[in-house]
Amino acid sequence: MTPELTALALAILLQAVQFVLMAVPANLELGPGKTTSARDRSKIGGDLVDQMSDRTARLYRAMNNHFEGLILFTAAVALVTLSGKATGFTAACAWIYLVARVLYVPAYAFGWRPWRSYIWFVGFTATLAMVISTLI
Repeated sequence: MTPELTALALAILLQAVQFVLMAVPANLELGPGKTTSARDRSKIGGDLVDQMSDRTARLYRAMNNHFEGLILFTAAVALVTLSGKATGFTAACAWIYLVARVLYVPAYAFGWRPWRSYIWFVGFTATLAMVISTLI
């Protein structure tokens, strides 16, 4: 497996870890009666998040942010892989993305400002650099 695909596999596993890091405290704080309900009349992501502790709500937002970043990163890895343009540079970018995403979790959970935004920007830039590298 290429380094880019390995980083993607690990990023997917990171998403699962982030879900657990958020879901366990959310269930402890809110109780299964709320977390397993249908929430038919609640606004998307609002009701329960508003009832979570600050840290758990941050973990929820970090998890959702990674879903968004993972979409772009997956597309970048697919583009690099399918175009046959994998290089040492794209491998480095993939690992930079993964490290940034791992660091982003505690940065968001503990409210590291402005570092959280800088860490996010590093991961985003690494993803864009992978895409741009396929075009040149």
